[in-house]
Amino acid sequence: MEFRASKSVEELKAKSLKYLTHGLQDVATGEAEFDKLTTQLGNCVESYPWWHPIITCAADAKNDEPMSMSDIELYKQADHTRYFVRGFVTCPYGEDKANELMRSVNSLEGLNAYRLDKSLYADNTYPVVVEAYNVTLDADGTLKNKDAIGWFMQTAVKNAHSAKVAETWWNMQGLILGHPHGSRSSLFVNQYTGGHMKKLLEAMNNSGMFGPVKEWSLDMLPEKKRKKISEILLRAAIDDWNGKDQEFTFTLRDELCKARINDTFNDGTELSIEVTIGKRELVAKSFYDPKRNLLDPSDPNGKQALAKKFI
Repeated sequence: MEFRASKSVEELKAKSLKYLTHGLQDVATGEAEFDKLTTQLGNCVESYPWWHPIITCAADAKNDEPMSMSDIELYKQADHTRYFVRGFVTCPYGEDKANELMRSVNSLEGLNAYRLDKSLYADNTYPVVVEAYNVTLDADGTLKNKDAIGWFMQTAVKNAHSAKVAETWWNMQGLILGHPHGSRSSLFVNQYTGGHMKKLLEAMNNSGMFGPVKEWSLDMLPEKKRKKISEILLRAAIDDWNGKDQEFTFTLRDELCKARINDTFNDGTELSIEVTIGKRELVAKSFYDPKRNLLDPSDPNGKQALAKKFI
């Protein structure tokens, strides 16, 4: 589905507002507190880019290389949490937990934490706001281009020493742009900034600093073409199947394909099909209804050049 920033902003705001106020007796006060948070912290989001200070400042404390909030020990006291562009609010039930989180965060450079004097989520919680105070926003609500590019490059270079393969833009989109996102933009970065991030990643990959390029996602191809690739491989497997073997091979367009077909419920009503080429250089999966001859394929994954042979 096409990414529309304005639609995502409104949908996430409505969901976060409901989540943080539905358990309050005084909903109006909670709504007012929520409005203050959006003014201070920016739009609601689903997850942070891996280079965002909310992630990296907490990771630097233990020299870790986390990919998301769930990987960070510092935030273990967080509970009932909602994210915003500049930071997050979390609502633990225990006051000791809230105070411990606040003390831990305030010991770090780049982050600030403070308690709210109004409840959110439920009347007996102790909400804590954690903000990355070096994050400033442009008029469109995204991070300033210079800051975002700088943080992205610093994190990428830092992680290069432990990298074994280079990930493509299409594999790394969510980690680089945050969620929700489009092909080159998100609620954190606009098209201009995201476009430069893509070019920089491709330049670093081409330099060999991360190792050989690993291709997996085929999101660079239109949805119709991805579906066609899966259907061609899966239909070929169905046509070649003898109705008995769970695993077999067949040749399609000069490529040796390995097929695995399982009876999902052991009654013939649904089959689970997977077709792979090489060492998972291209993979297509689907559930299949034999009675109606219908496939329900998921997106294929693999190398773009190989996938294009089946368009």
